[in-house]
Order: sequence, then C-alpha cells, then structure tokens
Amino acid sequence: MDDLIIARRLRVPVDTAGDGTPGWGEVAARQLDAALLSVGFTCSAALLDRLSGLPGEQVVDLGVRVLAAVRRLVGDHVEHNAYFIDFPRNVPDTLEFWAGLLRGAMLDPVAAAGLQPGPLNLLDLPRYGGYQHSYADLVAAHTELISQAGDRVTVLELGGSLRDEARELYFSLAGSEVPLAAEDLSALRALAAFCDDQPERVPVRENRAVINEVRLAAGQPLLVDTVTDVLRLAHACSGGDVTLATPTRLRSFRRAERRVLLAALDTVPPAKHGDVLRHREQWKRLGERLHPHEYPQFPQAAQVFEVARGVRKATSFDSRVEAALAAGRTEEAVSLLENTPGALLRRVDQLLRTGGPAVLEAAEKSAARASGRVLLSLREHLQNRRTTADRVFTNRYGRAWTTPDVRSPLGEEVLGRMLAILDAEITRRLPDLGELIVDPAVLDVALPLSGKAVAPGLGMLPRGSLSPVDGELLRFFVHWRQAEQRTDYDLSALMLDPTYDNPTHISWTAYANGFATYSGDLTDAADGASEFIDIRLSDATQPIIIPQVNIYAGERFDEAAEAFFGYMTRDAAQEGRPFEPRTVRMKSDLRGYGRIALPLVFLRGDEGVWQVKWLHLYLSGHPSFNQVEGNRLTASLLVRSIVERDYLRVGYLTDLLRVKATPAGRTTYIGLQAPADLPEGTRIYTPATLHELIPA
Repeated sequence: MDDLIIARRLRVPVDTAGDGTPGWGEVAARQLDAALLSVGFTCSAALLDRLSGLPGEQVVDLGVRVLAAVRRLVGDHVEHNAYFIDFPRNVPDTLEFWAGLLRGAMLDPVAAAGLQPGPLNLLDLPRYGGYQHSYADLVAAHTELISQAGDRVTVLELGGSLRDEARELYFSLAGSEVPLAAEDLSALRALAAFCDDQPERVPVRENRAVINEVRLAAGQPLLVDTVTDVLRLAHACSGGDVTLATPTRLRSFRRAERRVLLAALDTVPPAKHGDVLRHREQWKRLGERLHPHEYPQFPQAAQVFEVARGVRKATSFDSRVEAALAAGRTEEAVSLLENTPGALLRRVDQLLRTGGPAVLEAAEKSAARASGRVLLSLREHLQNRRTTADRVFTNRYGRAWTTPDVRSPLGEEVLGRMLAILDAEITRRLPDLGELIVDPAVLDVALPLSGKAVAPGLGMLPRGSLSPVDGELLRFFVHWRQAEQRTDYDLSALMLDPTYDNPTHISWTAYANGFATYSGDLTDAADGASEFIDIRLSDATQPIIIPQVNIYAGERFDEAAEAFFGYMTRDAAQEGRPFEPRTVRMKSDLRGYGRIALPLVFLRGDEGVWQVKWLHLYLSGHPSFNQVEGNRLTASLLVRSIVERDYLRVGYLTDLLRVKATPAGRTTYIGLQAPADLPEGTRIYTPATLHELIPA
C-alpha cells in the first residue's frame, strides 16, 4: 500500500509524528534524501522535517521502501546493459557489424561447422543477440554522470497516515468520472479491500464492478441499477474482464453468493432487460452458475435468463432507436433518446444532419442531465468538425484506425449554437475554486476523458497532450524480461518529413544515421534486456520522430514478466551510463494485445523547438517478425491523425474556471508539479488528479 501511494501521488505516508528531537533520525533522513537524489527524487522540507523527528530505525525501514518504490517508478530497479559496451560511442556501421559477425563465424572452426548449407540466417550467427560483457564491465567503461541544472528532480511530499492517504486515493479513483486503466482497476480493488469507508457514488460501471466484488465478499449492499452491473460483478468475481470485451470462464458461486446476485437482479425493472441481448451468451453461462430455478422468490431475475435463452422477448433500447433512424423517423428517435440524455448527445452529430430545430432543443435539454464527461467529449468532437482531417478511432486497448471523413458538414450556425450550449452547461457545473494559480506548462495537457489506454507511470499524460522537450540529447529505452519463451523486442524509430513522407528509420537493420544511434539488438531476455536509441536533436534533419517497440518474436507485452518504455534527455556535455535515472522524463509499462507500441511522437516546431505529443497507441502487427519498415505507412497515418486532431485541453477548462472563480480566501493550483511556496491549504491538481476536475 505504501508503494501504491508513493507511485500514484508522490506522497510518503507517515503514521507517527515523532518527538521532534534531533538524533539518528535526522542523520538517516539526510542519507535517504541523498540516496533519492541519485535517482532524481528529493524529500520536501516538510517530509524531511517529519522524518528527522522519527527514530532512526523507523526512518531506515521507511527509507528502504520509499527508495525501492521510486526506483521502480523510474525504471532503475533493473540493470540496464547495452549490446555495444561503449554506446553511444563506437557503434559500428550496420554492414560492417554484420560482416564482422560473418567473418568471425567463418574463422571459428566450431561455429563454421555448425552453419547449415543453403540460405544463411544472420540472426543465428554466433555472438549475435546476447550480451558480450557484464553490467559491471559496462559501468566501468562509462564515466559518472555530470549533474546539470536540467536534470529531473521530483519532489516527494509529506503524506498523512497510511489509512488517510489510502482513503483519499480510493475515493479519487472510485469517484472518477472517466474509465480507469487496467492498473488503476487493480489498485481500486486493493484499496476497496483495505479501506473501511466506502464511497456512496461510483459513476463508472467498471469501477462499480470492482467495488461490488469487495462488497459481495464483505456482505455489504451492492451498487446495482442495471442487469449489466450484475454480469460485470460475476466477471470480476471470476478474475475476468469487467469491461465485458472478452469472454470470461465463470467460477462456481456459493449458495449465499448466488442468492445475493439473484436478489440484485430482481431489483432491476423488466424495462431494462433488453440490455441482456448485448451479452446473451455470457448471460447463458451465468445462468448455469446461479441456478435461478432454485430461487422462486426472485421472479424478475428468472426473466433475465429467459430473455437470454430466447424464451421471453425483449427489445433493446438501442435497437428501437436504430430502427427509427433507419426508417428516417428522426423525430421518433429523438423522442426515444430524450429519456437517456447521454445516448442522445452521443448521437447528436447524426441527428443534427438529419433533423431540424427540434434536435437542438432536445440536445439543450439533454445537456442539463448528461454526465460532464459526455459533455466534454462531445465538445471535443464538435470542435473537430470544422476540419477536414481524417477521422481517428481508438478503442480501450489503444488500437486505432483512421478513415476519411465523408459526413456532410454541420452548418456553422448549428455548430456554433451547439458549442455555446455545451460551454454554458460545462461552466455551470464547474465549482468555484477561488483564486487560480495555473502553471502555463499544463495548459496544453489534454483533458483525461478516458484513462483506459494510459498505463500509470512517471510523467505520464493523456493522449493528445503536448509537452516541451528540454535537452540536446534524446534517448529512448525499452526493457523487457521474458516469462517462459524466448522473446525478442526491437526498439526502433521512424523519422518523417513535415508531410509525413520520405521515411527513414533507426533499428537493428540500420544502426546509425547522421543524428541517431542504436545500441544493438538483443534477441533473448531470460535475465532481462535493454535497448536504447540516442538522438541529437540539434542535428536532426527530419522534424517528426516516432519511437516504437516491435515484437519480433515471443511473448506479448502483457505476457512478459516485465516490459516498459521511456525516454531521457541530457545536455551535450553529459555522458554517464546508457541509463541514468536522474535524466528519465517518462517511463511506463508496455501492455495490451498489440504487437507494436507507439507511445509518443516528437515534433519540431517552426522555431526549432521540440515538443512531445502523447499517443498511447498499439498496432496489431503480425504474429511475429514485426519491423519498423513494415508498418511505416500505418504508423504515419495514425500519428498524423493524432497530431492534427484538436484535443480538448486543460487550458479550455481553466478559462471556464476563471469565469466562475470569486475571491473567497482559498487558492487552487493546477500544474504539472506543485511548487514549494504555495499558500497553506491550497487545493492542488496535478496530472495524477486531473480527472477530479471533470464535472459530474
């Protein structure tokens, strides 16, 4: 639980106040701060003061956990070796490297005897794909990193007691208006079991399923108002997918559990039984586990399974709306949708193209009742209707695809009216946060309207966010460790011109060009493997750089024992080891079912200033042998669509918040990291808590 709080909130829970007397605790606290600085972290003044008043043994015990947590957060918990010991120096030309390997194999009698007649697989040459030196050898070959003012220093703040910190994080995740990433759902499950207090409102259905799992085990009342809530809970109890995107092998339920689940189903009115049709087969499997015929006291629950088996007819709400739209009866569809304001607003683009003024009136009424996330998502959608760029679609797994926009345009008057309706309603719902202090660097961060494709980590921002890139040297890194089978990941980079054309690349097939260098290919990761790409930004001849991780062979990202990606920035004078934690700007786990990861794109502006835009994309790729050369067209199309899309950003929300703000003796700070000189009692929003700004 300590690790979770530190990683998600950058706060250190401290339960004991200490007696405030200096002693060994002060010495241990200073030593901890020095150790933290070596990996790019430091204690705030308040945290250092609190630790100094604790017994030395307690500080040491806490310090071990804190240091381990931040090292995992930054990726320094493993040894990052490189194939070429002097990287980025003395990396050979690609053809020279392969010729040297082939020459060595032919001159070695044992190796030559092992070569088979016929076509030669260069990847099977001796000495290829594995480390030729130890990590200690690599460290000895590199000088110490010279500290620079631009090195990252992340401040760890003083937290309250573990119980208080856990409760705050639990209520923040449970009350989120946006869907959570898989890692956040796991954290939510752990927090629900750890915390005594339970939130009364859980707006996202998937979050509700995770909390209901804990409530069911504890004998507490369930949060259920649709039949799908019960199906999600059954999946959660069986260790399955609460999103219902993939089938789950349901476990057997105890009699007491069956009674609770059926009682919950019985409270859902028959008018909502049409939702069963979307997951009919999974409902049939659940009926085999719950035995509804044994519980005649729950007749409406039995009807749910009759609908699944086709014994009882039920028409889903969506099918009635689709039938009306297909027949051209827009007014009938609008009349149906007015009962579900969120569904109406999700279809408002289609309705505005086929309906009249009545659609605008219905949309205005629905805006007052729909969720804040729906309003913001629609606002982002409509502001992009003024462009002719391709449409881009992204699912919960980070898979994306594009298509030309063939929809008829919306009239400027209609579009302007709809945007004004949304802006007014969003402004009405926002709280009065008092005096606002806003870090300009946060204005270009995209609003977190969904967190599903964003794995938590260091420096992570939502898809579409823009951040400046400080430093002259940019270095990507990937580390993975296989679980069972031989696994080969390949770090690569695709470089494009301003028109997203004329591609070049850096990978295991092209070790270097005039401004980029590859650290060497590793094809086995039984004990872990790391690859790097070094880019001198001042010498870069192409303004678009897309790092990617290709699965050439072996386990998927979510099957590997460990897999993560990140990037570092350094000044030209800084050397050090290939991996230096103080220079890491971003690091997060790789996951998902795609075989190609596209985490970021680096863009050079008109004035030569570099920025990074966050993608969080995964391409499906081939089952094996994925290479950057094979996906450059797909990658360039997707990246261009993301870059050209106008994302709704924090700057939009802060402008509306300033309209609502009144001097009320309180202060709110919104930024990437809170400064130390904020007034006492300031409410702070950073990337980890930006989702709390999304209105209900």
